[in-house]
Amino acid sequence: MARLKPSIYYYDVCRKNIRKFRTDKGLTQQQLADLSELSMHFISEIESTVKNKTFSIETVGRIADALQVPINELFKENKND
Repeated sequence: MARLKPSIYYYDVCRKNIRKFRTDKGLTQQQLADLSELSMHFISEIESTVKNKTFSIETVGRIADALQVPINELFKENKND
């Protein structure tokens, strides 16, 4: 039977992808916050690997919509990380 990963692992995959897509699109955290109707402080906390901020699937959906990427892209593991 496969071992389950700790819950923070899945948040980390998502937070890294959010940052990657945001920077690839040349957006600041403030611009992403404005597009997703979230605060810049919240975007900063989501992207931070230090704070380990949790967030809802609704938040992920809003960010995916703002980044114009399918939501499942934010959950894909990058084996190079």
